[in-house]
Amino acid sequence: MAFMSGAQAAEPHVDNPYAGATQYVNPTWASAVKASAAKQSDSSLAARMATVAKQPTAVWMDRISAIEGNADGNGLRFHLDNALAQKQGSTPIVVNLVIYDLPGRDCYALASNGELPATDAGLARYKTEYIDPIAAMLAEPKYAGLRISATIEPDSLPNLVTNISESTCQQAAPYYRQGVKYALDKLHAIPNVYNYIDIGHSGWLGWDSNAGPAAQLFAEVAKTTTAGFASIDGFVSDVANTTPLEEPFLPDSSKTLGGGNPIRSSDFYEWNFDFDEVDFTAHMHRLLVAAGFPSSLGMLIDTSRNGWGGPARPTAVSTSTDLNTYVNQSRVDKRVHRGAWCNPLGAGIGMLPQATPSGYTASHLDAFVWIKPPGESDGASSDIPNDQGKRFDRMCDPTFVSPKLKNQLTGATPNAPLAGQWFEDQFVTLVKNAYPVISGGTVDPDPVDTVAPSVPAGVTVGAVTSSSVALSWTASSDNAGGSGLAGYDVYRGTTLVGSTTTASYTATGLTPSTAYSFTVRAKDKAGNVSAASTAVSATTQPGTVTDTVAPSVPTGLAAGTATTSSIPLSWNASTDNAGGSGVAGYDVYRGTTLVGSSTTTSYTATGLTADTAYSFTVRAKDNAGNVSAASSALSARTKAAVEPTPDPTTPQPGASCKVSYQASSWNTGLSANVKVTNTGSTALNGWTLKFTFANGQQVTQGWSATWTQSGSAVTATNAAWNGSLAPGASTDIGFNASHSGTNTAPTSFTLNGATCTVA
Repeated sequence: MAFMSGAQAAEPHVDNPYAGATQYVNPTWASAVKASAAKQSDSSLAARMATVAKQPTAVWMDRISAIEGNADGNGLRFHLDNALAQKQGSTPIVVNLVIYDLPGRDCYALASNGELPATDAGLARYKTEYIDPIAAMLAEPKYAGLRISATIEPDSLPNLVTNISESTCQQAAPYYRQGVKYALDKLHAIPNVYNYIDIGHSGWLGWDSNAGPAAQLFAEVAKTTTAGFASIDGFVSDVANTTPLEEPFLPDSSKTLGGGNPIRSSDFYEWNFDFDEVDFTAHMHRLLVAAGFPSSLGMLIDTSRNGWGGPARPTAVSTSTDLNTYVNQSRVDKRVHRGAWCNPLGAGIGMLPQATPSGYTASHLDAFVWIKPPGESDGASSDIPNDQGKRFDRMCDPTFVSPKLKNQLTGATPNAPLAGQWFEDQFVTLVKNAYPVISGGTVDPDPVDTVAPSVPAGVTVGAVTSSSVALSWTASSDNAGGSGLAGYDVYRGTTLVGSTTTASYTATGLTPSTAYSFTVRAKDKAGNVSAASTAVSATTQPGTVTDTVAPSVPTGLAAGTATTSSIPLSWNASTDNAGGSGVAGYDVYRGTTLVGSSTTTSYTATGLTADTAYSFTVRAKDNAGNVSAASSALSARTKAAVEPTPDPTTPQPGASCKVSYQASSWNTGLSANVKVTNTGSTALNGWTLKFTFANGQQVTQGWSATWTQSGSAVTATNAAWNGSLAPGASTDIGFNASHSGTNTAPTSFTLNGATCTVA
């Protein structure tokens, strides 16, 4: 396979990007699989792993640093360039890419919490530091010949259907909607990118009370995008989950047993009609089309871990007449509960990746895909400190009796590392329990070098001073026929501190009497990077040194309520280095101009111009005069001056408006999105929207406006940032509410006293 360089002509956007195409095989993941195969004494198991190593898997962009590459793996450009190298002539190739860094990510579970907070500042970083760089790289002419299949933000929108009662999900809700909209807009604008939205799985959204509101929510988000429904090419189910593709011995969830009880009423299925992903995708496709999506909508199923083979797999339907016994003996899903999601024991690899699988007409499947690479952990089984925002979720702890699982043990695999990291024990189990059983293969010679050098061994600490540690190790080797060893990267913890072409390195600039941990990775001339060496620790010698280390960079810079001439700012406290002179205070900059200093973590910038955007940064300083780098920039706007102040209950001259009201309802709750458009010829400087509920609904939480309610009358007043509406301009606001079972939508709206057209 020859490397295809230079720009490739972009093909027309097709209905199913997987049809007639190959898929990208991640060489870094394939190397980990081959390394596991090499360890096996069972030749049959090793041969099956050789087959697994050839399968395409998705590349996860799980934080901002993943775009350029970090200690956990190569960056996006590495994978795109390797995909070009794997492309065979004119045959299309699909690169499966996961977009996964929303503000407030994974608001319900903890194992995959992200780096960005659910705040305006977090959303700004998501847009400018995450989505924009990814979109810019994908749009380069060099990559126009690739088909990029983007799985958008697993677990995000589904959480707004089932977990909106959680305060963290309520806080994250507007940022999920706005973030997904932004990602869809930016990526859909690139012709060779295909957007697939995550829809959870049958054991999560399969109930009608969840599936219906979910379809409506997806439709609402689609309607806010520039291209509408066309911005979404399809949906993907079972991402990073293990719900079976099919339950072969339980094909009819309405089957009754004994006294006429349907088997879906069993303890395991809890009245859910959808026992498996084939049923669930067919169910969701019907609902999505009914909500407005085109019937050409395609579905994907992640089959990377839902095989459930091995000796525990049943071979026939149960003969028991007891409802729960019948279900438990017949089902292939051997989890203790369908909510047991973290590294489940006994799971196996499912169907190999396949385009347009036959036999599932009602499911409208574009492909079976491996979005979650087999062997990558769902989450740590114990608390592991990290700099990725990932926390310890007890659902990953095999010793935990979970109330969410009806007071049963979680069934998680022990000794798991952080989410996304290689988990050898689980990978071996997944291959052993694969269904269909994987046939054995051989490790093919790589047409291009995709094999990393050997892991550096024998890392040893040499001379240690008060500010330096000398390291040495045994030289790594590159694979036969490889591109040759290029050198080594040295990490202090997870921070890259230097590179060398020899098998030694001295880390400098360290603090006296401080313990440090070091690892080394080897890299070759093709860009392949080995796994990290075994970590070594060293403590620097005590010594008297001048404090030359600046405090940590201030984080969490946020703006409060602005006036026409001032903006209050706040941020998280910085820390000074161990043995340092202590944080003395902070300098606040407007652009490049120093506007003031503070000894606390807040400051109000004054003397500003009304209705003007400003950019602020903060630097911390210590008592020795060291100054940190600038914080991330925060953009904030002063309040617009309105003279004379209009009476919000009186129509402005020439004012006219249009309102679009969309709501999804479930049980006794609802979530509504309201689009307000100024259809007049005069700009609105401040607005108040009013409407009345017909059935006693009560607003419980809102976003993008100040919401109040008196009796059945609801009032929404603009936020500081969306008060100005130019002619033709729109703003999206929304709220959650409760109801008693009847939920008639409002039919009349006024804006600043003027009656609006209802779209």
